Amino acid sequence: MARDYTGGSPKHHHLESKKKRLTWIFGVSALCVVCYMLGAWQTTSSPVNRSELYQRVGCDETSQNQGGNNVSSSPSATSASSSSLHLDFESHHQVEINKSDAVQKFPACDMAYSEYTPCQDTQRGRKFDRKMLKYRERHCPTKEEQLLCLIPAPPKYKTPFKWPQSRDFAWYDNIPHRELSIEKAVQNWIQVEGDRFRFPGGGTMFPRGAGAYIDDIDALIPLSKGNIRTAIDTGCGVASWGAYLLRNDILAMSFAPRDTHAAQVQFALERGVPAMIGVLASKRLPYPARAFDMAHCSRCLIPWQNYDGLYLIEVDRVLRPGGYWILSGPPIHWKKHWRGWERTQEDLKQEQDSIEAVAKRLCWKKVIEKNDLAIWQKPINHIECIKSRRVYKTPHICKSDNPDMAWERDMENCITPLPETSNPDDVAGGALEKWPDRAFAVPPRISSGSIPGVTAEILRADDQLWKERVEHYKRIIPISKGRYRNVMDMNAYLGGFAAAISKYPVWVMNTVPANSNQDTLGVIYERGFIGTYQDWCEAFSTYPRTYDLIHAGGVFSIYQDRCDITYILLEMDRILRPEGTVVFRDTVELLVKIKGITDGMKWKSQIMDHESGPFNPEKILVAVKTYWTGEAKKES
Repeated sequence: MARDYTGGSPKHHHLESKKKRLTWIFGVSALCVVCYMLGAWQTTSSPVNRSELYQRVGCDETSQNQGGNNVSSSPSATSASSSSLHLDFESHHQVEINKSDAVQKFPACDMAYSEYTPCQDTQRGRKFDRKMLKYRERHCPTKEEQLLCLIPAPPKYKTPFKWPQSRDFAWYDNIPHRELSIEKAVQNWIQVEGDRFRFPGGGTMFPRGAGAYIDDIDALIPLSKGNIRTAIDTGCGVASWGAYLLRNDILAMSFAPRDTHAAQVQFALERGVPAMIGVLASKRLPYPARAFDMAHCSRCLIPWQNYDGLYLIEVDRVLRPGGYWILSGPPIHWKKHWRGWERTQEDLKQEQDSIEAVAKRLCWKKVIEKNDLAIWQKPINHIECIKSRRVYKTPHICKSDNPDMAWERDMENCITPLPETSNPDDVAGGALEKWPDRAFAVPPRISSGSIPGVTAEILRADDQLWKERVEHYKRIIPISKGRYRNVMDMNAYLGGFAAAISKYPVWVMNTVPANSNQDTLGVIYERGFIGTYQDWCEAFSTYPRTYDLIHAGGVFSIYQDRCDITYILLEMDRILRPEGTVVFRDTVELLVKIKGITDGMKWKSQIMDHESGPFNPEKILVAVKTYWTGEAKKES
């Protein structure tokens, strides 16, 4: 190959000086070679035989592999030892890259675990008290009970339908349960059509469909003006109410227990609708105070009047000032439905009177009762409610309590106090902007200084940071192409990631670590997004294969000293759909360790530089779960 000379061809008058330089270089080189050979001759004695040579070169490796035993001089030992005679061209940094032969390969679990929910396992739940449905709460496995295997997908698993088609259809092979299509056939929850399920949008109390039912609500309270953005649906069924609310730009957190209605939350998530496994029992719901603009119960079978109204008190805690509670089904409109409900008129009247009494003691105002719907509204502040305690002795106003503390915390039979205000017309804690302005407005929790160390400037800087990050992500994963629908942010902070991708057809489950130094989940709700508290040393309250994209920024820096990160990664594998994507952001040392584990989980991954360049110590690991399924059981 010709060599290029940038300065033109060599000149004749330079040749003489070049000859002198070359002579000097050769002389110095010869002297160096002689010195080196002399030194080697003085410090090295010849080995007695070939076997001794290999013992000297490979002694460290031999003693490690063979417990310090001498290397045999047999031909086989000689051959094995000779493999250690090689030049090591690998870099020697603090980070040790896992070799392929050292990666732990995780086997597939038995197909019986295909729908395993570790903290809502029905077998384990039977050991707990049935009073207040405690046996349906979270009861996570001990370390000895945790599985070290991969949850298999059903044998004929298919990629779910894309949104918005997924609202109405799901593959039968992905959730092979016909029970609801039979049990709820009259109510039009779900129908089986060939190789797929169809969701007509029906429900127990909306036989005309969820769309018409929501129109009925919209005629009573404004659903389309941006005032109502976040909602909670207690006892959601297959979440058709939440699914159809999305057309009104209302994001509903739907929850239901894992019970006899097999896989109802799994159906909701398969449809691309936000949902969690959960139950109103003895623990607080895992959401902050003043989170939801609207709460809903459509024949959810929750005994609202029991335990001195404890469950309505919990709804009051998570409901925003001025928020609405909607009730349909028993006992509302009991004069028409009492025969169909197979209950006496006296019993239903007593139940409704009890609910009305609890709502009144909570200072709620009944907005309207029309046909099958009854709607109450929480006051915008507690000025009058505090005065009313002279009349209503119970429930009292809670004292010395952090109302946002909701992870594994018992419910309390007292009213969660609203932030103080002196003007009866002021919204306690601060009024929210209408949606969609709410997403990028400064939340009242920040403007009031309620979150230590977080200011409006920090929020804006975080939003700008996530705008840049998402632009970078678009170049490496198909985040804007409709490939993802259900997204999880494992360490959401201020919700910047959710805000940055809110223009795409996705929804984000924003999780805030339960023991975080900064409780920012309330900020996320005030921005118009949804989420939950979570301890990632435990399993998440969802079914397997329910998320398309998981973002894990700094999660393992938080948990590396709290629990074995292998189990966190196995949990991520459980909830991630086949061919789903995970984006990790952390130190290179942790990412290398993570990659070493996920390589044994049938994931494909690659470590990349930070979007700002290679000199940033934080790196990005992009991983994709490969497609594989369990094997069908052979019939005997």
